[in-house]
Amino acid sequence: MKAKINIIYLLIAFSILVFTGCKGKDGDDGLDGLDATVYYSEWITPSAWSGNSGDWYFSVVAPDLTADVVESGVILAYVSLADDIYEAAVRPLPAWAVGANWSFLVPDYEIIEFTSDMISQPFTTGNSFRFIAIPGNIETLKSASMEKMSEKELRSMPYKDVCKLLNIPE
Repeated sequence: MKAKINIIYLLIAFSILVFTGCKGKDGDDGLDGLDATVYYSEWITPSAWSGNSGDWYFSVVAPDLTADVVESGVILAYVSLADDIYEAAVRPLPAWAVGANWSFLVPDYEIIEFTSDMISQPFTTGNSFRFIAIPGNIETLKSASMEKMSEKELRSMPYKDVCKLLNIPE
């Protein structure tokens, strides 16, 4: 029982750190949703994984993933893995790497979960995750640079190109 409470406290502390790490385009804090058009997290290293063999996950509080963003926007997620054969690789999610599938889901508004189907528990150090949220009801997806770009095309772009297109620091 004590271990479960400690894990809950760790997840709360981790969520607070992530919450303070969200930023909007051009340095806006992105939390009010009015000035910022694109939201992105800092790189997140899990403090602990939940689940069991073949079904691991960790949750992050992400206040920028509002109903509008989830329902009509685009959410992109990325992973950088410690044991990846491609050094310094940033892979778009979902991805197959280091002998496992890696993905993400939004189980509820304002929460994102990163997942892995590894048999043994994934490392908590060296593995980093990030998401980028593009609201659909504003001009971001309709801007001149993205006017003819579909969600599928955004998802297939290399990470560095997405960051450059959306003016997001890598």
